[in-house]
Amino acid sequence: MTEENTIYTGKIWTGVSDTDWIEAFAVKDGRITATGTLEEVKTFAGGQSEVTEINTGIITPGLIDGHLHLSLGGTQLAHELQLDPSDDADAIIEKVADWTDHLEPGEWVIGGIIGSGTLPSLNNIEFLARLDEASHGHPVLLRDDTMHNRQVNSAAFQAMGVTAETDHPEDGTYVRDEHGNLTGALWELAGSVAEGVAAKSHKDVIGRQMSALRAALDRLASLGVTTVQDAATMLPHFEGLAALEKSGELSMRVITSMPIRPFIEPGTVGEELFAAGKKFASDLVKPEFAKFVLDGVPTTLTTALLTPYKCDHGNHDPNFRGELYWELEDLIAALRRCAELGLGAKLHATGDASVRQALDAAEIVRQDSNGGPAMQIAHMSFISPEDLPRFASLNVAADACPFMWFPSPLTDGVGEFVSDETMSNIWPFKELLATGAVIAGGSDWPVGLPVLNPWLGLEGMVTRKGPIEDADQRSVNIDQAITLPQALAAFTRESAKALGIGNETGTIEPGKSADFIAIDRNIFDGPIEEVHNTRIVRRWVRGKTD
Repeated sequence: MTEENTIYTGKIWTGVSDTDWIEAFAVKDGRITATGTLEEVKTFAGGQSEVTEINTGIITPGLIDGHLHLSLGGTQLAHELQLDPSDDADAIIEKVADWTDHLEPGEWVIGGIIGSGTLPSLNNIEFLARLDEASHGHPVLLRDDTMHNRQVNSAAFQAMGVTAETDHPEDGTYVRDEHGNLTGALWELAGSVAEGVAAKSHKDVIGRQMSALRAALDRLASLGVTTVQDAATMLPHFEGLAALEKSGELSMRVITSMPIRPFIEPGTVGEELFAAGKKFASDLVKPEFAKFVLDGVPTTLTTALLTPYKCDHGNHDPNFRGELYWELEDLIAALRRCAELGLGAKLHATGDASVRQALDAAEIVRQDSNGGPAMQIAHMSFISPEDLPRFASLNVAADACPFMWFPSPLTDGVGEFVSDETMSNIWPFKELLATGAVIAGGSDWPVGLPVLNPWLGLEGMVTRKGPIEDADQRSVNIDQAITLPQALAAFTRESAKALGIGNETGTIEPGKSADFIAIDRNIFDGPIEEVHNTRIVRRWVRGKTD
């Protein structure tokens, strides 16, 4: 049955441009049919259209979180031990000990996040012994704020079948001290081994996955998010999303990114996952991207940099610049294969050398007859000045995660390893925007900070600081601050472009899906430092409200 137009009126930021405001718009069958003044929209709609007035705050397009981890974040919310990145060793030990009171015999202690500033101090046999005592015989698996590294105890090593003589897994490290003793630290894909063993211990895997996804999606909806890009979608995640959509519980568009190589989460990857994922394509679930990891993270010397790390931190080569996980020729071939399969490419690149490799590959595949795949470079914390204009010229989106910019244990931890000069140019988004590049906003939740709040993220794009309530009010590369309309565009219009759905959503204009929110304030009139306190009054996805 065809619906009548419903008219919404109030103070409406359309997102079509940074300064485009209207008085009203009409929605029919989940689509925006007209925009303009109230009288213009009434005339277009005709008949006895229902008019909904939004008298408080403003209306904006629904937010788009262009980079997060639904299952990881939801599992942390629903099932796991909560650690704050500011927790020191003593606080971690106390929380682990308390958590074991809630567990059944043999059940794993799983949680996070450990701050990058704290993690190095735990990498020793003394902390391992303390963790063994606090865990009362339970295996322990704790994640760091980059989600690339883990801290485990002796019971976990036993469950993994890992001893001091065990070889390192491919692309991972079981960290040992100078005497060859395991310290409990797992770097990169060594963490995948622990994750796989821990996952097999769960009694109700499907129920656990479903409750995790519900928790994540409910939290996102409450914050005004109407579309997300899941940054690493494994087969069980697809199965959970499909079940939620079938039961009518999925009220959000999910663009997925499927790992092309083995990932920190164990499971099927590459073309086998691509083929399986495509079978789950639906109105709301879009298997559209492959996920590439070009390097690691600075705190384990696995970020690929153009200049040497600040100090050796146990590496005896003073010129060490990290490592690239891909050969350029292999990366080009994989990107070409993605284009053949109709997939875009989401590339994790935390260093200026890995960003350059991604752009070098893009420059080559853009010369192909099909132009290569849609491409996003995620994180790109450090970008060489000569590479800045290449994002726009090569049509490569910058996938920004502003939660990670704030003065925080993560930022401070990175600064211990990366040169001061490189750190001083971190996240040059003002310069990127000046070149015409697309900057998409995302949280990378639950990486970086334990809080999920896109309003805090876009506020930080303007202030380059944490929330005003924080005692730490240092700024991070303040010269690269952008305007509030530009920041809101990053979480709406520009993210939609980066995800390849700019014709479907991201703005309030005729023909697009009716994905919009009413918020409790006009964020453009109030203090920028209050934006993170924004509350959602109502949310609509495809014309339907929560």
